[in-house]
Amino acid sequence: MNRKTFLKKTAGAVLVAVPAYSFLACSSSDNGSDTPIPDPSAGADCIANGTAATIGGNHGHTITVSKADVQAAVDKTYAIQGSSGHGHNCTLTAANFNSLKSKTAISVTSTNDDGHTHSVSVSCA
Repeated sequence: MNRKTFLKKTAGAVLVAVPAYSFLACSSSDNGSDTPIPDPSAGADCIANGTAATIGGNHGHTITVSKADVQAAVDKTYAIQGSSGHGHNCTLTAANFNSLKSKTAISVTSTNDDGHTHSVSVSCA
């Protein structure tokens, strides 16, 4: 097995294992980097194809960043409670949306009243 094959298999195993921990509560902040890396050669384009998002340390939170939001490129705050028992807010700035327009992934940190956070990464689909 060469290095490239090993890295691909290792990354795949990690991605499969991560959902197993989705039951964890928000007992602490998550500032880890779950940023998806866009691949423009694969046709990643937020205006044409929309976005994909990941939430670090997730346990039911959801966010949907629409093509229209990217196109508008104005500050917007999303409520990302989803099926979790508590809410978070996540603000994307005009600069974040302009990065997405340029096919560049962004990462921001959610907030809530309990003081813990989640990293929220958005990339082009």
